[in-house]
Formats: sequence, structure tokens, C-alpha cells
Amino acid sequence: MGFDAIVGAVGGALMLIYLLVALLRSEKF
Repeated sequence: MGFDAIVGAVGGALMLIYLLVALLRSEKF
């Protein structure tokens, strides 16, 4: 695995977490 692949995987995971948090917040409020 290259450095770019690791950065891409981490970036994708952060995007998914951000979307999940946004969905949870929209449901609460």
C-alpha cells in the first residue's frame, strides 16, 4: 500500500463519519 492509498482510505472514512454525524443531528433536531 502506498501513502496515497492510506490517505485516501482515511479521507473516505472521515467523510463517512461526517455524513453519519450530520444524519444523526438532523434526526435529533
